[in-house]
Amino acid sequence: MNGRCYMGIDIGSSFTKVAVLNAAEEVAGYSVMRSGVDFTDTSEQCMREALARAGMSRDSVAAIVSTGYGRKNVPDADANVTEISCHGRGCYYYFPRAITIIDIGGQDNKVIKLDEQGNRMSFKMNRKCAAGTGAFLEEMSARLGVPIEEFNGLAMKATGTVKLNSFCTVFAGTEVLENIRAGRRIEDIVKGIFYSVIIRVVEMSSLAGDLVATGGVIANNSYLVDMADEIVGKKHYVPEYPQLTGAIGAALYARDLVLGRMKDEENGQGSTGS
Repeated sequence: MNGRCYMGIDIGSSFTKVAVLNAAEEVAGYSVMRSGVDFTDTSEQCMREALARAGMSRDSVAAIVSTGYGRKNVPDADANVTEISCHGRGCYYYFPRAITIIDIGGQDNKVIKLDEQGNRMSFKMNRKCAAGTGAFLEEMSARLGVPIEEFNGLAMKATGTVKLNSFCTVFAGTEVLENIRAGRRIEDIVKGIFYSVIIRVVEMSSLAGDLVATGGVIANNSYLVDMADEIVGKKHYVPEYPQLTGAIGAALYARDLVLGRMKDEENGQGSTGS
C-alpha cells in the first residue's frame, strides 16, 4: 500500500477543496478552486491538480470520500460523509485532544465540540444568515470598493475599531456606507467588520477547551485570529491547512474504507463483505 493514496473532496458552496494523503497519512497534495456552477467538473479539476502536486496518478487512489454541500456531485466517490463529521475528523488529525472547532466558511459558520477521543459532543451551524461568513466579507468588500484580499492588511493598520450595530448583511452594509460618509478610516471600518465576524461566532455557542480556527476566511485573514484571541481571551490554534480540514477528514474516512476492505478480505468475506 506504500504507493497508494487516499483522497478527500470537500465541495462547499463557494470553494471546492481536495486533499490527498499518502500511506503515512501525510498531506501529499491538495487543491482549492471556486466551486462555480458545475460541482462535478470542478471536483474533477481539483482532483487532477491535487494528484499532480502529490506526484501521483489516478490509479494510485485507493479510495475517495466526498463531503460538503456538493458531496453527492462526485461520481467516483466510494462514499460521502457529512461535513460536520469530516471537519471534526480533520481537526482532530492535527489536535488529538478535546477541542472546540470554529469553522468560518463562505456561506456558513460551524462550532463543533469534540471530546478527548475525538467523538463529537455537539455542534451548531449558521446557515440561514450570511452574517459572520465569507459572503458577509464579500458584501462588505463591494460596499467599500476594496478587494477582499486587502482586508487583512488594512485591519492590521487600524488605529481604532468602527463597530457595526447589526449582524444583518443588508443593515451592516448601510452602516458601512454611513461610516464612509462620516469620514471614518477604511482601516478602522475593516477592523470593525472583522470584529462583527468574531462576535457572531462567539454568540453561537460557548467556547470551552482548546479552540481550533478553520475555514477559508481563517486561511486568508490571519489577523482575524489575532483579534479573536484578544476578544475571547484564549488562544485559537490554527492547523497547517485551515481551509482543508474537511477534505483531510474525508481522506481519513477514505483510508478507513480501504482498511475495512482489507480486514474483510483477511476474514475471507471478500471485497463486498458478503
